[in-house]
Amino acid sequence: MIKMKKNTIPDLVVINANELITMDTKFGCPRIGNSMTELGIINDGAIAVKDSDIIFVGATSELKTIYEFSKIKTVIDATDQLVTPGFVDPHTHIIFDGSRENELEMKLEGKTYLEILEAGGGILKTVTATRKATKEKLVENGLKILDEMMSYGTTTIETKSGYGLSLESEIKSLEAAKQLNFNHSMDVISTFLGAHAVPPEYEGKTDEYVDLITSKMIPKVAQDKLAEFCDVFCEEGIFSIAQTKKILNVAIKYGLKPQIHIDEIMDTNGAALAAELNAIQTGHLLKSNEMGLKAMAQKQIIATLLPGTPFCLMLKDFAPARKMIEYGMPIALATDLNPNCWTASMQMIIVLACYNMKLKPSEALTAATINAACAIQRQDKIGSLEVGKKADINIFNAPNYQFLAYKFGGNLISKVIKNGKIVVDIQSVRMN
Repeated sequence: MIKMKKNTIPDLVVINANELITMDTKFGCPRIGNSMTELGIINDGAIAVKDSDIIFVGATSELKTIYEFSKIKTVIDATDQLVTPGFVDPHTHIIFDGSRENELEMKLEGKTYLEILEAGGGILKTVTATRKATKEKLVENGLKILDEMMSYGTTTIETKSGYGLSLESEIKSLEAAKQLNFNHSMDVISTFLGAHAVPPEYEGKTDEYVDLITSKMIPKVAQDKLAEFCDVFCEEGIFSIAQTKKILNVAIKYGLKPQIHIDEIMDTNGAALAAELNAIQTGHLLKSNEMGLKAMAQKQIIATLLPGTPFCLMLKDFAPARKMIEYGMPIALATDLNPNCWTASMQMIIVLACYNMKLKPSEALTAATINAACAIQRQDKIGSLEVGKKADINIFNAPNYQFLAYKFGGNLISKVIKNGKIVVDIQSVRMN
């Protein structure tokens, strides 16, 4: 907490929170090991907001000694409720057109992800639809998705291109993401993922497509400042370790920060590559070997785990989260929202992380807030409730943080505050 300027009157206060989860960064940033369970809980907690920033975090009794509530425009009583930082979703793919609900039956028949892809489904089906869509249609689709994500408590996302797979369509996709950042209250961070799959016109000519990415796409993305990060789907049959390294080294040269999709279906030694390239974050890691994981832990590279993806692919294996925590690796959680894994709810992801990856509720909440903010290098502004940070706040119809994983299948949100303004207000449903 900082001392207030005399006569400073907050625009909004939240009082009487049963549990206020601060995620105080004094416990580390990103959190690793046992520090992932240190939530910085304040009972009967309160927050004061001026403009878009937090100016007080502490006990309600202390707040009442500082301000006369009759002069404050908005006073939110959070009695019997849980207050947390807004969720940060650091790995999504929301820029696309079309849907693939027919693939559910294919999965139920036992077809694998790569078999569906070879049959003309998967990413390539979405590529066809996305290439045909106008930028305006992609923005329209994205606005609907962002509304839904925010209704579940997400206040910042990272999103990727990757359903264009041509210079024109990749630029169109990134321009749509940039427009979403301006048009919606959600903060949208952009990543270039031209190396999401090999497009049909380059079938059997992957190296030529890699040359297009490095010689044309990356320079254009950097020149137009359309993305902050560059990602590659490094997987057997898609982009090899050597191709991934080539793409990301060029991206780094142009000022884009490296991310990698690694070891989702096969162990390609992607974790070791992530350590070698000092990737900001990596996604999936279902099959990563221990040597690679330990190398990532040593470099403190964030493993962004996506339990929604193996769930919807009906896989038996999930990322070895407990082993990662044991190694001292920082982990984050994300939805991986895409046409194959269409969930907008970080609440659902917390549930899956606990039930299928054996994270404790405290660890899952840490991974969905402060560690997720670290995964997109926004920890100085979001991810925790501390004085000077953005007022991105969730209020839940739940008495404590354990409820986020305990009561599942619905939406526990009462209110979402973004940049100091109430953007979602859901009345608690009561049955008489």
